[in-house]
Amino acid sequence: MLRVYLQRTIPICLLIVFFLSGPAGAKSLWTPENGDLFTDQKASRLGDLVTIIIVEQAQATQNAATQASKSGSIGVGPGLGILQDLLPEITGTGKDALTATGKTSRGGSLQAKVTVQVTDILPNGNLFLKGNQEITINGEKQEIVISGIVRPQDISGDNTILSTYVADAQITYLGDGPIGDRQKPGILTKFFHWLF
Repeated sequence: MLRVYLQRTIPICLLIVFFLSGPAGAKSLWTPENGDLFTDQKASRLGDLVTIIIVEQAQATQNAATQASKSGSIGVGPGLGILQDLLPEITGTGKDALTATGKTSRGGSLQAKVTVQVTDILPNGNLFLKGNQEITINGEKQEIVISGIVRPQDISGDNTILSTYVADAQITYLGDGPIGDRQKPGILTKFFHWLF
């Protein structure tokens, strides 16, 4: 009897639950905000991090050469009238020569890795990056400040980019501390350079 009752009641309960419950919605683990499932996550939003690999080398050489010469002569004859016997004939020549050469050579290199943030997204989709890194060793503070514009397609899959791909790059490398202070000229040296 109980068995027959259960056989009739269970299907009726299942039908009631089926009709009373709303439509079933399957939720996906992937959402459009997460990006593409098959590619690496690149920086594309405000606050995303990008590591800039700084590999800057600069070398400049300038040569200058100047060569100039000038010569001239002057002559005055004897005077006329009464002064004819008093003033003898006078002649003179002069010559001036200048030769100068100069060479200026300057070079520098900087290699570092600095992780920066996306601080602005430009209307054309390019990203403005800005950040700094500060290291203090034995009281000597070194700071690298970098900013610039990059194209999103130039950022690699691991969110790194070479500094040579950064447009309008501003890279500043500063040192402050006892060693840096010794690199600067003293007050007397500055005074004599100003004087002479």
